[in-house]
Amino acid sequence: MNQAINQGGVQVVTDDRGLATVEFFHPLSNSLPGKVLAKLAETITALGEDDAVKLIVLKSAGERAFCAGASFDELIAIEDLPTGKVFFSGFANVINAMRTCPKLIIGRVQGKAVGGGVGLASSVDYCFATKHAAVKLSELAVGIGPFVVGPAVERKLGLSGMTDLAINATEWRSAQWAHERGLYNDVFDDAHAMDVAVEALASKLLSSSSDAMRGLKRVFWEGTEHWDQLLAERAAVSGELILSQAAKDAINAFKSK
Repeated sequence: MNQAINQGGVQVVTDDRGLATVEFFHPLSNSLPGKVLAKLAETITALGEDDAVKLIVLKSAGERAFCAGASFDELIAIEDLPTGKVFFSGFANVINAMRTCPKLIIGRVQGKAVGGGVGLASSVDYCFATKHAAVKLSELAVGIGPFVVGPAVERKLGLSGMTDLAINATEWRSAQWAHERGLYNDVFDDAHAMDVAVEALASKLLSSSSDAMRGLKRVFWEGTEHWDQLLAERAAVSGELILSQAAKDAINAFKSK
């Protein structure tokens, strides 16, 4: 494996119908280091501005891990508040890019989603998953909290669902649990069945009015216009908390499991 692949990345394939498929990847269960977060935000923003693109599908590589959330290696390396704010702003930038993108985004969640991965699943406009796509917000267990992804998660799961995940930070909630609370629109037995459904919905949407879908996107996200400032403030909170020795020790303990 070459160094570029080993550090993860983002790939985009756009077909002649105007469907752009964005795939992120990282060898550590599709965790998200700063460079991948930046590329993901940049990619979604660019696709939103591309007239040749009508619809976006967001997915990750591999079979059973959708996204492991923040890169533990980068979290441990943070030694000052400005660096911490920059790192957590990476998640804020991706969520805001998805929020402000004028194109509808379909999520494809094939496996477990942790922390920032739950934030990504919460920020798409329609989300498919398999029965293996359990969710967990583990941030409190490592000395911080789901401050940046919290608004997106709460928007989909409601305050009760977000509270459940945020407080019970070491427990997985099943894909069915997430489906019943509105995070996942449909849950399938396997990735093949999910992909058939993704393609079926994408085909329908690609024949729909772009102006109408753009208008719906604005309606879906009404009331979030202040999120640029809100998520920046939340990134500062997380950036300060990650500096504590307790957080460093908790992350090292997780890494050693």
